[in-house]
Amino acid sequence: MPPSVPTSFVPHPASPEPQKSSVDLSSVLVFLAYLIFVLVFVSAIGVFFYGRILAGEQSSKDASLAKVESAINPTTIDSFVRLRDRIASSKTLLADHIAFSNFFSLLGTIMPTTVRFTSLSLSINNDGTINVDGSGIAKNFNSLAFASIAFSNDGRIKNAIFSNIAVNPKDGSVSFNLSSTLDQKTVAFSP
Repeated sequence: MPPSVPTSFVPHPASPEPQKSSVDLSSVLVFLAYLIFVLVFVSAIGVFFYGRILAGEQSSKDASLAKVESAINPTTIDSFVRLRDRIASSKTLLADHIAFSNFFSLLGTIMPTTVRFTSLSLSINNDGTINVDGSGIAKNFNSLAFASIAFSNDGRIKNAIFSNIAVNPKDGSVSFNLSSTLDQKTVAFSP
């Protein structure tokens, strides 16, 4: 018999619910939670074993340190302590040491050859300032003026006051007194 083809049909009513997607969101969250749990568990095991490794290394290093400490000679330690103390003392002494050789070199370079000192006194006050007092003779007044200008231009000899200036009528030489202060760096020791 030939197949029968219906002449009419009734369509099924459309379902009011939309079709569900094939991926379920709750199953993805559960998978992520398990994955995080596994990662945390593996990390905890790694930290535990790493701590054991570090503890083993520390105990071996402690043992080697104790072995080295027992091999140290106490007289060697005492000699090193004495040496350290001597070096510290020498640094303190050198830091406070005053060397006037720099001052005398300075005088030799900035003083004109026509001016000389007959007496020179250096003193250190309680506050650390260094005073220079002296008397001398200059060939003429111009030489003394040049010395004064040299002091003021250099700046290491400060507040230079020339007083009791007297001209010798026989040869035109000028006698004077000098009072000044020095810069601390001028007399500081430098190797």
